[in-house]
Amino acid sequence: MNLEAIHLAFSSIRQNKARAIITCSIIGFGIMSLVGVLTAIDGLKSYINKDFSSMGANTFKIRNMSMTIQIGRSRNSPKVFEPISYMEAVKFKKLYGDKNPVNIQTVATATAKLKYQHNETNPNVSIFGVDEDYPEVESYNFYRGRNFSTHEMNSGADVCIIGYDVAIKLFENVDNTIGKYIIIDGKRYLVIGVLEAKGSSMITSDNFALIPMGNCRQFYTTKSSTYIIGVKVVDQSKMSWAIDEAIGDMRIVRKLRAKDENNFDIMKSDSISEVLVENLSYATIGGFVIGIITLLGAATGLVNIMLVSVTERTREIGTLKAIGARNNDILSQFLYEAILICVIGGFLGVLLGVAAGNAVSLMMGGAFIIPWSWMTFGIALCLIVGLLAGIYPAIKASHQDPIEALRFE
Repeated sequence: MNLEAIHLAFSSIRQNKARAIITCSIIGFGIMSLVGVLTAIDGLKSYINKDFSSMGANTFKIRNMSMTIQIGRSRNSPKVFEPISYMEAVKFKKLYGDKNPVNIQTVATATAKLKYQHNETNPNVSIFGVDEDYPEVESYNFYRGRNFSTHEMNSGADVCIIGYDVAIKLFENVDNTIGKYIIIDGKRYLVIGVLEAKGSSMITSDNFALIPMGNCRQFYTTKSSTYIIGVKVVDQSKMSWAIDEAIGDMRIVRKLRAKDENNFDIMKSDSISEVLVENLSYATIGGFVIGIITLLGAATGLVNIMLVSVTERTREIGTLKAIGARNNDILSQFLYEAILICVIGGFLGVLLGVAAGNAVSLMMGGAFIIPWSWMTFGIALCLIVGLLAGIYPAIKASHQDPIEALRFE
């Protein structure tokens, strides 16, 4: 490495501050767009993986509808099978329940309005009909109160367990909720429990209430209603085995023959996160392409500015050659100058990109991350851009005829 050429390159940058600032800004914004988009996407990926782990890495659900996540204009439609009846769900629980905890649940309504005295919720509270195993399988702890009793389940009593968000909206003192009567869709229910908060996210919410399955079947469900079966695997290392056994038992319940395909779906929390992360990978490619295009524009601007610099410094080039500078010395000076400008702009762009990317990620609920890989990639890319953008102006400068250069006005 020619240290003298680097020193001269720094001197030239200091002498042409305005041009250097403009060029660094062009490169900086190119790197910022690249690093910023990729940082934001990585932050969201981290958030998704953390968020879906809250569902429980050792749980899965059996449903009559396959999982699909629509992003943008994707037209992939979920597979919809025959509803899982209550009797089928009960039969499965009897077959499989001695192996792992199983609960049966169904959505009574997702637009309920709950009232207590003068307080009421928005009409967006989800009401679930559940059995007594719901809190254990879904990994909920009780903040106050208790679970449904066997008598309440069998009789379909007008009792309920509410989520923490509902308790906050209805009661001034969350600790003073047990034994109070609330109104759910015009019907009075006794609050017997409040569940601990899990926090709101894209898949979890504390804005719900639970009622006994018997009560739900009496007032909400119809013959066409479908039920969801939740399973909590005690030994997570045996997850695959547990799912295979559950599929076998469910095929028996649904009376499928050996050649028949499954007419139900198995949903795991990590399956959902994998689909979302896979879709975000397309966004990563899009962000990468946008950043590269922006950087190409910045490189073009750098080439033009370096060519202008060569023209303006023609007499300087002639003077250097007249006192003994070789073509390689002139080439190194201009090439190092282009690379230094790119690297300085790259560091600026990386800092701005990390800040902007994390700001977007945090606004969308993502995590704060320091993307070392993208930062390193951004700086390395700047070195390459500086080399490619500076090589032609440097060659042009080095090939200047010293006599003609000295005559240049």
